[in-house]
Amino acid sequence: MPCDADVLTLAQWLSPAYPVGAFAYSHGLESAVADGRLRGAHELEAWLHDVIGHGTGRSDCMLLGAAHRAAPAQWPEIDEAARAFAAGRERLLEAEAQGRAFAATTNAIWDLALPPLVLPVAVGAAAGLRGLPAPLTGAMYLQAMASNLLQAAQRLAPIGQTAGQRILAHLTPLCRDVSGEAVDAPLDSLSSAAFLSDIAAMRHEPMEPRIFRT
Repeated sequence: MPCDADVLTLAQWLSPAYPVGAFAYSHGLESAVADGRLRGAHELEAWLHDVIGHGTGRSDCMLLGAAHRAAPAQWPEIDEAARAFAAGRERLLEAEAQGRAFAATTNAIWDLALPPLVLPVAVGAAAGLRGLPAPLTGAMYLQAMASNLLQAAQRLAPIGQTAGQRILAHLTPLCRDVSGEAVDAPLDSLSSAAFLSDIAAMRHEPMEPRIFRT
């Protein structure tokens, strides 16, 4: 069972206050809103459900779990797989920039020696070094992902704060279930079926003007 210190450490790592710049990325939501695909809370909840259950959320948990159980010498291979699996240039930008910032901050505070890894690999590696449970790490990682995307959507579409928190509460069991299954899955089963999300991220690449980097 995780102890209170484990939960508090993960809450700090995955907090919006942790300086990884998550607020700058919409994961393609900006172009999805511009294209009229996301007009309100119902569409947003369905979109995030698919991203977490069938897209980046699930694949990130698989990468996180692989890094968690790996020796440091294996991290570059997992990181390389993560980079190759990115659906487009901006997806790679999100993972690289946030992972680099996460590693730098975590190294400075917890005296680790994480190299510049993409975000899910960096989080999994750090959690493994600190002895934090992989399923809990994955579940809280997914909840943080959903929360960040909700905040992005609220800057783009008429979705209120109460509606946003209701969506997050609805997604919490999914975060737990996806993590429980994905953190132990082998990397050769990496896949994604959230095709509209991937296409939205690609369509954002030439988008001007824009609010978010991705």
